[in-house]
Amino acid sequence: MRKPILSILGGVMILAAAGQAVMLMDGLSRLSANAEPSELMAGCTDVPEAVALAETLRERALRLDRYMQEIERRKAEIAAAEKRLTERLVELRKLKQRIVQGNQGQSQAQTEDIARLIAVYDQMKPEQAAMVLSNLPPDFAAQILARVQPETGARIMASVEPGHAAILTSYMGALRAAGK
Repeated sequence: MRKPILSILGGVMILAAAGQAVMLMDGLSRLSANAEPSELMAGCTDVPEAVALAETLRERALRLDRYMQEIERRKAEIAAAEKRLTERLVELRKLKQRIVQGNQGQSQAQTEDIARLIAVYDQMKPEQAAMVLSNLPPDFAAQILARVQPETGARIMASVEPGHAAILTSYMGALRAAGK
């Protein structure tokens, strides 16, 4: 009597293992857990080892199902985050392009303004230009002097008081050293 029960029990275990293997090979749709006892256990409820094995397998299937649901949820969250990041990156690139264009326009306007200002200083009498430059911040005055015609700049510097001329000269040297 013992041998037929062991054979049946072995057969049930092999069938259960084969069923699990088929479920794994069949894909995610087959990984859903059954909360009801399987049909294979219909005649084996009196064998405690088979019942324990079936319960263990059912619990594992439920855990796998929860893990797969969690993975799918996280994949969806990651995909949504990637989409938001991509959209934000596109927005930032557009904004950067607008800023660069604005800066180029502003820089061009400043260059034109400075060119007009330098032309004015080139046309002024050196004494008048020296008086105006003496009242400007030294770094700004040095930039103007560095850009006017060299002869005009020399005449203006000759009209500036010596202490202020020394300061302007040091600023002009710093500008040239910086490559401006």
